[in-house]
Formats: sequence, C-alpha cells, structure tokens
Amino acid sequence: MRIGALSRRTGVSQRLLRYYEEQGLLHPLRRPSGYREYDEEDVRAVESIRTLLGAGLSTRTIAELLPCTVNDGQGPVPACAGMLPDLQRERERIDSAMADLLAARTALDAVIAATPLAPAGGAGGEAGGDESDGCLVAAPGGTSVGPVPR
Repeated sequence: MRIGALSRRTGVSQRLLRYYEEQGLLHPLRRPSGYREYDEEDVRAVESIRTLLGAGLSTRTIAELLPCTVNDGQGPVPACAGMLPDLQRERERIDSAMADLLAARTALDAVIAATPLAPAGGAGGEAGGDESDGCLVAAPGGTSVGPVPR
C-alpha cells in the first residue's frame, strides 16, 4: 500500500509517517518510481509507535525499543528482557517531569492565592469608573500605593 492508504488505515498524517521514516521507525520499500510501499507490518508498527509515544517515550527511545517488541493486535509487547532497564529509566524520567509540573502548579497556586480579587463592581474602565484595571502599584517594602492607570 502507498503512504495515503497507510495514513487512512492508521489515522496518522502522511507528513508524520515520513517523519517516522526519517527517525528510523519505519522502513518502507521503495519502488523504482520512488514511491514508498508499506505492508501490514507497517500498520502494526505505526500502531506500536503511537502507543509508545502516548506512553511518553521519545522517538529516539522508540527507535531503540521497537525492534524488541511484537504487536499482538492489542499493542506493543516487549519481546526482549533487555528492554526492562530502558522502560524503567523512561518511567523515572516521567516521574521526575511530573514532580516538576506539580511544583510549578504549587507555585502558580501561590501566585493565584496572592492575587487580589476585582472589586464587586468589576474592573475599572466602566462608565463612571476610574482608568485602572484593578491592579495596585507596590511601593518598596511591599505596601500598595494605589491603582495602576491604564
């Protein structure tokens, strides 16, 4: 099958399929005309690639692991015991990224909690209101001085 048919079968764009080939994840046959020729094994490979990407693995890591997997129709299944250290390393990387994201969310929550609420009448700029947007200018030492003009 040609790239358009593979794209329709897998739901992956032709551009992304070419990227997978550039990354060494797909190895289609090339016809003398230059057209790529894919088969059922490539359909399963694309499904495995999508599953592994969804698990947070990079294409570089997938390129290392993909030859050691088989697709049983339910997704990629490790076929080499040697994959386990790589998979555990990827899990540790994801755990670290999650911890960093949680720390960032905690810091953002602190900023949100310290942000003053808008006055009941809404932000300034309404008819009869001042020209501020509800922000206060802070003087050295952290004391508020007054509204910020727009």
